[in-house]
Amino acid sequence: MKKKFALTFVSLASVALLAACGEVSTTGNSGSSSANAGTEVGKTLKVGFNFEETGDVASYGTAEQKGAQLAVDEINKAGGVDGKQIEVTDKDNKSELSEAATVSTNLVTQAKVNAIVGPATSGGTGAAVTNAAKASVPLVTPSGTQDDLTKGQEYLFRATFIDSFQGKILSKYVTDNLKAKKVVLYYDNSSDYAKGMAKAFQEAYKGEIVATETFASKDTDFQAALTKFKDKDFDALVVPGYYTEAGKIVNQARGMGIDKPIVGGDGFNSEEFIAQATPAAATNVYYVSGYSTSGDMTEKAKKFLDAYKAKYNEEPSMFSALAYDSVYMVAEAAKGAKTSVDIKDNLAKLKDFEGVTGSITMDKDHNPVKSALMLGLKDGKVVTVETVKP
Repeated sequence: MKKKFALTFVSLASVALLAACGEVSTTGNSGSSSANAGTEVGKTLKVGFNFEETGDVASYGTAEQKGAQLAVDEINKAGGVDGKQIEVTDKDNKSELSEAATVSTNLVTQAKVNAIVGPATSGGTGAAVTNAAKASVPLVTPSGTQDDLTKGQEYLFRATFIDSFQGKILSKYVTDNLKAKKVVLYYDNSSDYAKGMAKAFQEAYKGEIVATETFASKDTDFQAALTKFKDKDFDALVVPGYYTEAGKIVNQARGMGIDKPIVGGDGFNSEEFIAQATPAAATNVYYVSGYSTSGDMTEKAKKFLDAYKAKYNEEPSMFSALAYDSVYMVAEAAKGAKTSVDIKDNLAKLKDFEGVTGSITMDKDHNPVKSALMLGLKDGKVVTVETVKP
């Protein structure tokens, strides 16, 4: 998930917890060795939620909070973990980096949680992990995709695939499925998420990129760039970015008569994307996803879908499903655990864990090894679901 905000100086008080520029450092001692023995698993298993429940990317955070809470409810109803009920402390980081760091501090020092689920975004996760690691408490981000986010971070794990993986998936899909020999690349230059995906796409794509243009977060008028593309000879428009801008790009492109396939990453995966694009314009659009309620589904995924709809009266998004899996990953790792350090160790050993988003095995950098889906839209509805491996 995932929106990344460039980690500029937030405030002197909070930046003391962060790297001085770019992203939080993943090579220092922020995520590795800690003399702290961690938090003890007592009569309950204490889990903290650190989600973007309000603010710029609340669409991601609220979906993840719902998926995570559903998992907790199910586990508790089934008897808990080793007979222990999961006790949740739910905090809203307001889609702000400084608040994500503050929430993390509160969860480990005040609530004494044994594990944290969230934030949804890579920027928020980078801000939150420092103090979680200092307290020897593992943090699982459902949807933080930045490539180097987990590198060197002993206490950080994720349930989703990384940005460069998505760039390779996009290259594979436009080449093999869309038969696109020429593309236009139009990406969010203010987002590490989009830049990482665009770079991987450029390196993997063997066809011709006839034009490359960039936009920035919070831009609303894309017609100047689209006018440059309109009369060029190309087969697909590749748009690494978030729903907040990508939806408007799709709407404006279709309004200008650009009818070529538009392809993007999992940042498109939001009902808000359809709202921004409008259903009529959201046709011949394809994006990466780790989960879909369409196409073939496992029995576990079907049960999750039914339970989610029964609880919230809506269909789950990929973000809901990833957060649901994240809680179950923590629960699996908490079996037999005496402290949060044990949970961390068990998460690192996770292998062939069957989630609703697929089978998950942790690699050495705490990234899940899993395949991806490409969803195709017509009139704002998913009409095709294809599994793609780079």
